[in-house]
Amino acid sequence: MNSDPNRQRRTAPPVPFAHELTAALDALGPPRRGAPGSLDGIPAWRARLAESDPSLEQLRDEGRFEIQEFLAPGPHGAPDIPVLFARPTGLRPQAPVVYHMHGGGMIGGTHRTGLREILQEWAEPLELAVVSVGYRLAPEDPYPAAIEDCYAGLEWLVRHAGMLGIDPGRIVIAGGSAGGGLTASLALMTRDRNGPRILGQLMMCPMLDDRNDSVSAEQMAGRGVWDRHANDLGWTALLGEQRSGEQLSGYAAAARATDLSRLPPAYIDAGAAETYRDECVAYARRVWEAGGDAELHIWAGGFHGFDQLVPHADVSRDARRTRFRWLCRVLNRPRRP
Repeated sequence: MNSDPNRQRRTAPPVPFAHELTAALDALGPPRRGAPGSLDGIPAWRARLAESDPSLEQLRDEGRFEIQEFLAPGPHGAPDIPVLFARPTGLRPQAPVVYHMHGGGMIGGTHRTGLREILQEWAEPLELAVVSVGYRLAPEDPYPAAIEDCYAGLEWLVRHAGMLGIDPGRIVIAGGSAGGGLTASLALMTRDRNGPRILGQLMMCPMLDDRNDSVSAEQMAGRGVWDRHANDLGWTALLGEQRSGEQLSGYAAAARATDLSRLPPAYIDAGAAETYRDECVAYARRVWEAGGDAELHIWAGGFHGFDQLVPHADVSRDARRTRFRWLCRVLNRPRRP
């Protein structure tokens, strides 16, 4: 959805990318090479994306982690949901758990996408388990399929906490990009449905606003990774004609929610040189205005997913360390009565 043509706003010049990231970005080429150019191109793009997903054996890392796959009951009338359960080998019972929703613009990715880093950087040092949900993808399964799958998977986790050896009172929901947007929407849904208690919500460069008309979306169009064109494609695949509706639910796009009160503590980050920068800033500000707890980080010169594509850059290391420290603080908070 493009911005209002009658609005008088001069597009700002693009934000420069961090010097230590530019070489990797140049190697990727224009942003449309990293995203499908049209709905017809989604299957081929998914196949390329899946090539970088770790196998189950890679996730096990020679016995370092225990990996199991399950099928959780889907929402009423929907198919079962693939769920991957992972934990460091020998993890103590009643461990905390990260409930993970993968990225992929609402149109790609699997429950293995991005999981290797989470296991190595969070699960092992923090002695926690990870449950990753394989939600349905658009355009074959438009809204509300993905978010309802995520909610059903969360309920399954709580029902099977004893079998999994996790503490249902210590759940952090987390995701990047599309998974970050689903994290925000899932927090809203669990609040409104009086669902499972969430300890915190960790959103990495989240996909929050279907309107796609912020200053950062406009100024970074055609630059970086997952630009405004790709973002339009993802939102249109998910919502179709619903994008034009003024009353779109926050479960579809979290930025559309009118009430951001009574949400679990939130961590939100993004690059300064990416499409999602301004919608992340706006979302954090609205959480604060509602009296909520949010921690916001905008990383100078970062493009979308910079810390995954250039993990050894200083800014990437800083971003990952900062998320880790927030997760430590949330997990160590006293339990609420």
